[in-house]
Amino acid sequence: MSWERLEREIEAWAATGREATLWWRDDDAVAATAELDRLLDLTGRARIPVALAVIPALAEAELAARLSYARDVSVLQHGYAHRNHAGPGSRAVECGGARGLEEVAAELRLGRERLAGLFAERFLPVLVPPWNRIDAALVPRLAALDFRGLSTWEAREGREAAPGLLQVHTHADPIAWRRGRGFAGTDRVTLALADHLEARRMGRADPEEPTGLLTHHLVHDAAGWEFLDELSKRLGRRRGLRWVGGPEAFATP
Repeated sequence: MSWERLEREIEAWAATGREATLWWRDDDAVAATAELDRLLDLTGRARIPVALAVIPALAEAELAARLSYARDVSVLQHGYAHRNHAGPGSRAVECGGARGLEEVAAELRLGRERLAGLFAERFLPVLVPPWNRIDAALVPRLAALDFRGLSTWEAREGREAAPGLLQVHTHADPIAWRRGRGFAGTDRVTLALADHLEARRMGRADPEEPTGLLTHHLVHDAAGWEFLDELSKRLGRRRGLRWVGGPEAFATP
Protein backbone atom coordinates (compact mmCIF):
# COMPACT_ATOMS: atom_id res chain seq x y z
CA MET A 1 0.00 0.00 0.00
CA SER A 2 2.86 2.43 0.68
CA TRP A 3 4.00 2.37 -2.95
CA GLU A 4 0.45 3.24 -3.97
CA ARG A 5 0.42 6.19 -1.56
CA LEU A 6 3.65 7.54 -3.03
CA GLU A 7 2.48 7.05 -6.58
CA ARG A 8 -0.85 8.76 -5.82
CA GLU A 9 1.05 11.71 -4.38
CA ILE A 10 3.11 12.03 -7.57
CA GLU A 11 -0.13 11.93 -9.56
CA ALA A 12 -1.57 14.65 -7.31
CA TRP A 13 1.37 16.88 -8.23
CA ALA A 14 0.76 16.21 -11.92
CA ALA A 15 -2.94 17.04 -11.50
CA THR A 16 -1.97 20.53 -10.34
CA GLY A 17 0.20 21.03 -13.41
CA ARG A 18 3.41 20.81 -11.38
CA GLU A 19 6.27 18.34 -11.43
CA ALA A 20 7.28 16.52 -8.26
CA THR A 21 11.05 16.63 -7.71
CA LEU A 22 13.34 14.22 -5.88
CA TRP A 23 17.09 14.15 -5.33
CA TRP A 24 19.43 11.36 -4.20
CA ARG A 25 22.31 11.89 -1.76
CA ASP A 26 24.64 9.04 -0.84
CA ASP A 27 27.08 9.47 2.07
CA ASP A 28 30.53 8.24 3.14
CA ALA A 29 32.17 7.63 -0.23
CA VAL A 30 35.96 7.24 0.00
CA ALA A 31 37.04 4.58 -2.51
CA ALA A 32 36.14 2.74 -5.70
CA THR A 33 34.37 -0.28 -4.22
CA ALA A 34 32.01 -3.00 -5.40
CA GLU A 35 29.25 -1.32 -3.40
CA LEU A 36 29.84 1.97 -5.17
CA ASP A 37 29.76 0.20 -8.53
CA ARG A 38 26.43 -1.32 -7.54
CA LEU A 39 24.99 2.07 -6.65
CA LEU A 40 26.22 3.73 -9.83
CA ASP A 41 24.99 0.85 -11.97
CA LEU A 42 21.57 1.00 -10.35
CA THR A 43 21.17 4.76 -10.67
CA GLY A 44 22.78 4.82 -14.11
CA ARG A 45 20.34 2.29 -15.56
CA ALA A 46 17.43 4.34 -14.22
CA ARG A 47 19.02 7.63 -15.36
CA ILE A 48 18.84 9.00 -11.84
CA PRO A 49 21.52 11.56 -10.91
CA VAL A 50 23.25 10.99 -7.58
CA ALA A 51 25.22 13.33 -5.31
CA LEU A 52 28.04 11.54 -3.48
CA ALA A 53 29.08 13.00 -0.12
CA VAL A 54 32.81 12.22 -0.06
CA ILE A 55 35.01 12.28 3.08
CA PRO A 56 37.97 14.51 2.09
CA ALA A 57 40.66 13.15 4.42
CA LEU A 58 39.95 9.55 3.35
CA ALA A 59 39.17 10.01 -0.34
CA GLU A 60 41.38 7.94 -2.65
CA ALA A 61 42.60 8.89 -6.10
CA GLU A 62 40.99 5.71 -7.44
CA LEU A 63 37.58 7.12 -6.51
CA ALA A 64 38.20 10.14 -8.72
CA ALA A 65 39.30 7.82 -11.52
CA ARG A 66 36.12 5.75 -11.14
CA LEU A 67 33.88 8.79 -11.25
CA SER A 68 35.63 10.18 -14.31
CA TYR A 69 33.45 7.97 -16.52
CA ALA A 70 30.24 8.01 -14.44
CA ARG A 71 27.14 9.80 -15.69
CA ASP A 72 25.22 12.36 -13.63
CA VAL A 73 27.35 12.07 -10.50
CA SER A 74 28.37 15.10 -8.45
CA VAL A 75 30.57 15.28 -5.36
CA LEU A 76 29.70 17.05 -2.11
CA GLN A 77 31.96 17.50 0.94
CA HIS A 78 31.23 15.16 3.85
CA GLY A 79 32.90 17.01 6.70
CA TYR A 80 36.63 16.37 6.84
CA ALA A 81 37.56 12.98 8.36
CA HIS A 82 34.19 11.81 9.76
CA ARG A 83 35.57 11.79 13.32
CA ASN A 84 33.50 12.40 16.41
CA HIS A 85 34.59 15.46 18.40
CA ALA A 86 31.60 15.65 20.72
CA GLY A 87 32.06 16.29 24.41
CA PRO A 88 31.25 13.62 27.00
CA GLY A 89 27.61 12.57 26.91
CA SER A 90 26.85 14.50 23.71
CA ARG A 91 25.68 13.16 20.36
CA ALA A 92 28.32 12.51 17.70
CA VAL A 93 29.44 15.59 15.78
CA GLU A 94 32.46 16.55 13.71
CA CYS A 95 31.46 20.04 12.58
CA GLY A 96 31.53 21.50 16.07
CA GLY A 97 31.66 19.72 19.39
CA ALA A 98 34.47 20.26 21.88
CA ARG A 99 36.78 22.03 19.41
CA GLY A 100 37.03 25.72 18.64
CA LEU A 101 35.26 26.95 15.52
CA GLU A 102 38.50 28.21 13.98
CA GLU A 103 39.97 24.70 14.10
CA VAL A 104 36.84 23.23 12.51
CA ALA A 105 36.81 25.93 9.82
CA ALA A 106 40.47 25.31 8.97
CA GLU A 107 39.76 21.60 8.53
CA LEU A 108 36.78 22.26 6.30
CA ARG A 109 38.83 24.63 4.15
CA LEU A 110 41.52 21.99 3.76
CA GLY A 111 38.93 19.38 2.83
CA ARG A 112 37.34 21.66 0.29
CA GLU A 113 40.68 22.26 -1.41
CA ARG A 114 41.44 18.55 -1.53
CA LEU A 115 38.10 17.60 -3.09
CA ALA A 116 38.35 20.41 -5.65
CA GLY A 117 41.76 19.08 -6.64
CA LEU A 118 40.61 15.46 -6.89
CA PHE A 119 37.25 15.89 -8.59
CA ALA A 120 37.53 19.18 -10.48
CA GLU A 121 34.20 20.22 -12.01
CA ARG A 122 32.31 17.32 -10.38
CA PHE A 123 32.88 18.88 -6.97
CA LEU A 124 30.21 21.24 -5.65
CA PRO A 125 31.10 23.44 -2.65
CA VAL A 126 28.29 21.97 -0.55
CA LEU A 127 28.88 20.80 3.03
CA VAL A 128 27.26 17.60 4.28
CA PRO A 129 28.09 17.43 8.00
CA PRO A 130 28.72 13.90 9.30
CA TRP A 131 25.74 12.60 11.29
CA ASN A 132 23.79 15.52 9.76
CA ARG A 133 24.90 17.72 12.66
CA ILE A 134 26.66 21.07 12.70
CA ASP A 135 27.29 23.68 15.38
CA ALA A 136 24.81 26.49 14.74
CA ALA A 137 27.57 29.06 15.26
CA LEU A 138 29.55 27.55 12.37
CA VAL A 139 26.77 27.86 9.78
CA PRO A 140 27.13 31.65 9.20
CA ARG A 141 30.86 31.15 8.56
CA LEU A 142 30.45 28.67 5.71
CA ALA A 143 29.89 31.22 2.95
CA ALA A 144 33.18 32.91 3.88
CA LEU A 145 34.84 29.49 3.45
CA ASP A 146 33.49 29.48 -0.14
CA PHE A 147 30.70 26.98 0.51
CA ARG A 148 27.50 27.77 -1.31
CA GLY A 149 25.32 24.97 0.10
CA LEU A 150 24.50 22.92 3.18
CA SER A 151 22.70 19.58 3.33
CA THR A 152 21.53 17.80 6.48
CA TRP A 153 18.23 16.19 7.45
CA GLU A 154 14.53 17.14 7.62
CA ALA A 155 12.52 19.80 5.81
CA ARG A 156 14.20 23.17 5.56
CA GLU A 157 12.70 26.17 7.30
CA GLY A 158 13.96 28.60 4.70
CA ARG A 159 15.81 28.65 1.40
CA GLU A 160 19.06 29.79 3.00
CA ALA A 161 20.65 28.51 6.19
CA ALA A 162 22.62 31.78 6.31
CA PRO A 163 23.17 34.58 3.78
CA GLY A 164 24.68 33.07 0.63
CA LEU A 165 24.23 29.49 1.85
CA LEU A 166 21.48 27.49 0.12
CA GLN A 167 20.17 24.53 2.12
CA VAL A 168 18.72 21.39 0.52
CA HIS A 169 18.15 18.52 2.92
CA THR A 170 17.17 14.84 2.86
CA HIS A 171 13.92 13.36 4.15
CA ALA A 172 13.90 9.56 3.78
CA ASP A 173 16.52 7.02 4.94
CA PRO A 174 16.28 3.26 4.19
CA ILE A 175 18.55 2.27 7.11
CA ALA A 176 17.31 1.56 10.64
CA TRP A 177 20.37 2.93 12.40
CA ARG A 178 19.09 2.23 15.90
CA ARG A 179 17.78 -1.25 15.13
CA GLY A 180 20.79 -3.15 13.87
CA ARG A 181 21.47 -0.93 10.82
CA GLY A 182 19.38 -3.15 8.58
CA PHE A 183 16.72 -2.15 6.06
CA ALA A 184 14.09 0.07 7.70
CA GLY A 185 11.27 -1.29 5.55
CA THR A 186 9.45 -0.23 2.39
CA ASP A 187 6.64 1.50 4.26
CA ARG A 188 8.95 3.73 6.28
CA VAL A 189 10.85 4.99 3.26
CA THR A 190 8.05 5.40 0.74
CA LEU A 191 5.77 7.06 3.30
CA ALA A 192 8.53 9.48 4.30
CA LEU A 193 8.95 10.46 0.64
CA ALA A 194 5.19 10.79 0.18
CA ASP A 195 4.78 12.81 3.39
CA HIS A 196 7.36 15.40 2.36
CA LEU A 197 6.00 15.63 -1.16
CA GLU A 198 2.50 16.15 0.23
CA ALA A 199 3.72 18.78 2.69
CA ARG A 200 5.35 20.65 -0.19
CA ARG A 201 2.26 20.39 -2.39
CA MET A 202 -0.03 21.60 0.38
CA GLY A 203 2.26 24.46 1.43
CA ARG A 204 3.25 23.01 4.81
CA ALA A 205 6.87 22.77 3.64
CA ASP A 206 8.92 24.76 1.15
CA PRO A 207 7.56 23.61 -2.24
CA GLU A 208 10.87 24.45 -3.93
CA GLU A 209 13.00 22.07 -1.82
CA PRO A 210 13.37 18.76 -3.70
CA THR A 211 12.49 15.73 -1.60
CA GLY A 212 15.70 13.96 -0.64
CA LEU A 213 16.54 10.26 -0.45
CA LEU A 214 19.57 9.54 1.75
CA THR A 215 21.56 6.31 1.24
CA HIS A 216 24.88 4.84 2.39
CA HIS A 217 26.21 2.45 -0.24
CA LEU A 218 28.77 0.86 2.12
CA VAL A 219 26.15 -0.16 4.69
CA HIS A 220 23.03 -1.40 2.88
CA ASP A 221 22.03 -5.02 3.41
CA ALA A 222 20.46 -7.27 0.77
CA ALA A 223 16.93 -6.10 1.56
CA GLY A 224 18.02 -2.49 1.31
CA TRP A 225 19.58 -3.00 -2.10
CA GLU A 226 16.47 -4.85 -3.27
CA PHE A 227 14.34 -1.89 -2.23
CA LEU A 228 16.61 0.62 -3.98
CA ASP A 229 16.49 -1.45 -7.14
CA GLU A 230 12.68 -1.47 -7.03
CA LEU A 231 12.58 2.26 -6.30
CA SER A 232 14.82 3.03 -9.27
CA LYS A 233 12.64 0.94 -11.58
CA ARG A 234 9.36 2.42 -10.33
CA LEU A 235 10.44 6.05 -10.12
CA GLY A 236 13.34 6.39 -12.53
CA ARG A 237 11.30 7.54 -15.50
CA ARG A 238 7.86 8.07 -14.02
CA ARG A 239 5.56 10.67 -15.55
CA GLY A 240 5.07 13.66 -13.30
CA LEU A 241 8.33 13.10 -11.42
CA ARG A 242 11.78 14.51 -12.11
CA TRP A 243 15.05 13.60 -10.39
CA VAL A 244 17.23 16.64 -9.71
CA GLY A 245 21.03 16.36 -9.74
CA GLY A 246 23.37 18.15 -7.36
CA PRO A 247 24.21 21.01 -9.75
CA GLU A 248 20.53 21.85 -10.20
CA ALA A 249 19.57 21.31 -6.56
CA PHE A 250 22.23 23.77 -5.43
CA ALA A 251 22.02 26.20 -8.32
CA THR A 252 21.89 29.86 -7.32
CA PRO A 253 19.75 32.39 -9.18
